[in-house]
Amino acid sequence: MRPADARGLFAVLEQVTDPRGRQGQRHTFHAMLAAIICATLCGVREMRTIAKWVRQLEPSTFHWLGFTRKPPCANTYTNLLKEICPEEFEQAIREWTQTLEGIEIDDDSLRAVSIDGKTLRGSFQKHQRAVHLLSALDHQTGCVLSQTRVDSKTNEAKAAFELFKTLVLKGKVIVGDAIFCQREICEKIVDSDGDYFFTVKENQPTLLKNIRLAFANTEGFSPLSTT
Repeated sequence: MRPADARGLFAVLEQVTDPRGRQGQRHTFHAMLAAIICATLCGVREMRTIAKWVRQLEPSTFHWLGFTRKPPCANTYTNLLKEICPEEFEQAIREWTQTLEGIEIDDDSLRAVSIDGKTLRGSFQKHQRAVHLLSALDHQTGCVLSQTRVDSKTNEAKAAFELFKTLVLKGKVIVGDAIFCQREICEKIVDSDGDYFFTVKENQPTLLKNIRLAFANTEGFSPLSTT
C-alpha cells in the first residue's frame, strides 16, 4: 500500500461517527479502524489475530497509523465494531477503494457479481441470533461492493431486493443460488439494465418444469446442429 493511498483511507474514515463517550477513549478512533482494515488486507481475519498483528508492528508504524500508545487488545476492537454504524463504515471503505490505482475494469464487457449470505462468526449472543450478512462480490476486482444485514424476521431474498438499491446493476450479471430466483428480484435486475444467472432446484417444481420444457427444443437457442 502506497502512503498516498493510506492517507486517503484516513480521510474517508473521518466520516464514520465515533460512538464512544468522552471518557475512556484511550485509543484514537480512526487508528483502530485503519488497523482493522490494514490487517484484513494482509489476510488477518480474527480480532485476536488482528490485535496481535498490530502489536507486532514497529512502534513507528502504529504511531503512523494514529496510535499514541501501545495498541489495544482484541476485545477493544470487537466492542468498537459492535457500536459503530456499519453503513457509514462500509461507505467509507467503498469510497476509498474507488480511489485506488492498479485495478483495471473493462466497461465494455459484462461483469459478474455474486450475492451470497454468510453468518458472521463469533456474533452469537445469549437471547440473540448470530449476525447474518448478505454480500455482493465483484468477480473482476475481488471486492465486496456492498453488504447488508439480514433481519431475523426476513430472509436473504428480501434483503437482496434492498441491497440492489445500493448497487449500479447496469452491465452486470448477478449470480446467486436458488433462493434469489424470485420474480421481484429478477424484474428489479432486468429493469435496471442488468442480467442474472440463478440456480433453480426441485423446491420450485413448476418453474423447473417450465424451464426444462423451454429448453427442450434447442433450435431456438443455438445455431449449432443437434443432429
